[in-house]
Amino acid sequence: MKTIAHPRALASALLLFTARLALADPAAVGIDAAKLPAIPATMQTFVSNRVVSGAVTLVARKGEIVSLAAVGYADLEKREPMRADHLFWIASMTKPITATAILMLQDEGKLSVADPVEKYLPEFKDQWLTAEKSKDRLVLQRPARKITLRDLLTHTSGLTGNAPEAGRDLTLAELTLSYALQPLQFEPGSKWSYCNPGINTLGRIVEVVSGEKFSDFLDRRLFVPLGMKDTTFWPTEEQARRVAKAYAPTPDGQGLAETPVFFLKGPLTSRARTAIPAGGLYSTAADLSRLYQMVLNGGTLDGRRYVTAASVKLMTSPHTGDLKAGFTEGMSLGLGWQVVRQPVGVTAMLAPGTYGHGGAYATQGWIDPTKEMIFVLLIQRAKLPNSDGAEIRRAFQEAAVAALKN
Repeated sequence: MKTIAHPRALASALLLFTARLALADPAAVGIDAAKLPAIPATMQTFVSNRVVSGAVTLVARKGEIVSLAAVGYADLEKREPMRADHLFWIASMTKPITATAILMLQDEGKLSVADPVEKYLPEFKDQWLTAEKSKDRLVLQRPARKITLRDLLTHTSGLTGNAPEAGRDLTLAELTLSYALQPLQFEPGSKWSYCNPGINTLGRIVEVVSGEKFSDFLDRRLFVPLGMKDTTFWPTEEQARRVAKAYAPTPDGQGLAETPVFFLKGPLTSRARTAIPAGGLYSTAADLSRLYQMVLNGGTLDGRRYVTAASVKLMTSPHTGDLKAGFTEGMSLGLGWQVVRQPVGVTAMLAPGTYGHGGAYATQGWIDPTKEMIFVLLIQRAKLPNSDGAEIRRAFQEAAVAALKN
């Protein structure tokens, strides 16, 4: 295993990228500047202990970025230091973006989250429900009601999670047809079960309702106007050179070995790959902060409205009632966004009503509307037992919240 970079080199890189971003005066937004260095220092311990190869963290408060730090390496073999402008596969952090697109269309009166899915995708008509399943017996019946867009947004539709996924040369139209042909696993609304096919189906509905490819809709309506220049399903050649490599533990548990992004097929730049609404995006910390600030502002940024305040409130409020939802305790589901109902454990330092989402390789993005804070953690670490409940997430959030002035 290679040794980590000399701290002086890491500090120089951090100063370089901080200067480029022109960070705000922390004191002006109630942050103790003297406590902010604890954030990269904390992340460095995870690099030194070979938990991750490197990390990029961003903290914003009251509309201002006060900390943007990069530690460790983007490529261990090449000894390439991590930089704040490195791109990461954000995986399921794509889901809230897909949900935001749906709410934008609802704002325009083009759909309603209460609508049945079959209104837009006729292949979902007359679905079956698995009533009984055993080795030698399968009993089907009709569900008590039709699945709705709200069910898809809250992972309560009953769609199977074992359907063809990204990188299989299938369009969104073909993927959703494959989902529709499989019986539901439970009555709609009766259970929470994390469901990539449900979010992919929402992406197909965006295409049908808008008349655009899903990726084109996101580019035109969100990424370009928000200035998210490094957010894409298909990194360019230049962006691909800035993609941080993913790592998993070595068999002996003593180091890290490069691991592929499991859904990729063909070159990273290939547009033949389907734009997967449930988890296909690459992005940077700075780009994500633009999106999150817009949502924290109630749907506006720099004088432009993207989604109504009512829709922001709708998608960031709990919708799953008493159902056990999410991958950590005290969570509920909004519409495509996870919502902290009761802060506990990894969310103990956050206020009730904090919302966001994590990704498969342990990326995290959370918005605390009470503290008016945004937290972005970008790493590429596969095979964590539970990335949403990871110790590195807790440590980052604790260090960031500790910088708040009383």
